[in-house]
Amino acid sequence: MMKILMLGWELPPHNSGGLGVACYNLAKALSGQGINIDFVIPFKFEFERFNNVNVLAATNININETLKSGAYESLNIDDKVFYSGNNHLSIRDVQKEYAEYVDKYLANNHPDVVHAHDWLTYEAGMMAKQKYHIPLIAHVHATEFDRAGMQNGNPLIHEIEYEGLMMADRIIAVSETTKRIIHEKYKIPLSKIEVVYNSLDESYNEKYEFSDQTYHYIEQLKERGYTIIATVGRLTIQKGLSHLLRAVKNVIDRNPKTVLLLAGDGEERNRLIQLSADLGISKNIIFTGFIRGKKLRDIYSISDIFIMSSVSEPFGLTALEAAHHGNALILSRQSGVSEIIWSALKYNYWDEQKLADGIIALIDYPVLQTTLKYNAKEEYRRITWNKIAQKCINIYNGLSQGQR
Repeated sequence: MMKILMLGWELPPHNSGGLGVACYNLAKALSGQGINIDFVIPFKFEFERFNNVNVLAATNININETLKSGAYESLNIDDKVFYSGNNHLSIRDVQKEYAEYVDKYLANNHPDVVHAHDWLTYEAGMMAKQKYHIPLIAHVHATEFDRAGMQNGNPLIHEIEYEGLMMADRIIAVSETTKRIIHEKYKIPLSKIEVVYNSLDESYNEKYEFSDQTYHYIEQLKERGYTIIATVGRLTIQKGLSHLLRAVKNVIDRNPKTVLLLAGDGEERNRLIQLSADLGISKNIIFTGFIRGKKLRDIYSISDIFIMSSVSEPFGLTALEAAHHGNALILSRQSGVSEIIWSALKYNYWDEQKLADGIIALIDYPVLQTTLKYNAKEEYRRITWNKIAQKCINIYNGLSQGQR
């Protein structure tokens, strides 16, 4: 049985975004196809072993002390945001302990391949390749260019990403958009990069019942004829939310019965609240804060239109989640998910007028809404985690055969 050492930073239910969800579903699908996985995460929590996946904690840090607001923001990697006993640790401190744990693990274990997810684990992956000569896959769910809204970002993270991508034997990108960024920004040969899309979180196929009491106020607005628009994600410069608010201002001027739900939290929150006030649309904007689980699914269920306004979105699992719950989609062309969903309105993230016109079109033409909702579901169902896992297995086989 092939043995993979998978290096990740989070898994549900203790995840702050889509990275943990994608890692979980990939590991589960791989294990279902006979791959044995040791999955290292930095924090300690009770995680039920499934199939052939063994979750290992690299530190004694309690998971409940990790998901602090801003803990994963690029500019905060040296801030002491985690707690371990009497010690206050930064992301860089945790990364050092993480790499030391992987070193000790490899002294007694020899996996066929090391599969490292994002920059947070690349240093441990590079150590594994240099010291133990194990083939390395770098899986890119986002680059620092994406997180910084295609601006400068953190130079240290750029350096780690560059070194990890250069040293990796193969690179998995979650979209053609991400593949292009890796090639153009880091000068990595295209032949080294394989595109493997994500799919819908399998937990969304489990039984779920909408509760109209969770967001009773919004239900009342819908009964009065309001259209509910939603966007979900970290409130960061990457998400293009300033452009979204200005587009929604245009929509509200033409159709006052429009409400925008901003689900998430992040360093842009206060600035976006101020912008809503400056635009005079505060009463039409609802900031829900960070939500997950059933409350998140209720947000999707209560919404009519889902907008992904990102300046650069490597993939965008939330769009698939929204489509699953019957939302019509409007996607920025700078999102990876727009490459696999054709039944959506698409625009360039800076084109506020086109976004506003798209929203108005969906409000004014219910048949268009219904058609997009139905077709989007059919399109995302073509990509399954089992198919994704098989692509990864083919990459593993190529590397392990090359090593032999």
